[in-house]
Amino acid sequence: MKRTLALILAALASAAVFGGLVHAVLVFAHLSEPAATTVRGFTLQRLWASMGLLWGLVGVVIGGLALARPNSRFGTASGRIGAAVALVAGPIALANGGLVLAFARGGPGTGNGVVGGAAGVVLGLIAAVLGGMALAGSRRIASARETT
Repeated sequence: MKRTLALILAALASAAVFGGLVHAVLVFAHLSEPAATTVRGFTLQRLWASMGLLWGLVGVVIGGLALARPNSRFGTASGRIGAAVALVAGPIALANGGLVLAFARGGPGTGNGVVGGAAGVVLGLIAAVLGGMALAGSRRIASARETT
């Protein structure tokens, strides 16, 4: 019961931190003001931002798995595949989210994918950091194996 409560609290805290980081990116890009008229539905710009968000999410999940389970299928035992995937997906998401924010004309609710672009930037940075940490850990493990 205590572990479940701790996991729920950790998930809520990480969601709050993620929301704060997305808001900080929107404020930094001067796109934090809501739109005067809200566009509903899926637009091409929202699709573009969602694809960047998806790349970032894949990078974070695979990078987290490579970091948490280094001897699993996506870890260091299989040639650092998980770290490489996170290191590729993270910068793709970061660049895609940055381009969405650069070309957006208006804030959240305009149909330009601003929130998805900001989330892509945040997730891309997190994925790149997780991939780098997993790659560094795999190098440590590989050098330890060679010395024994």
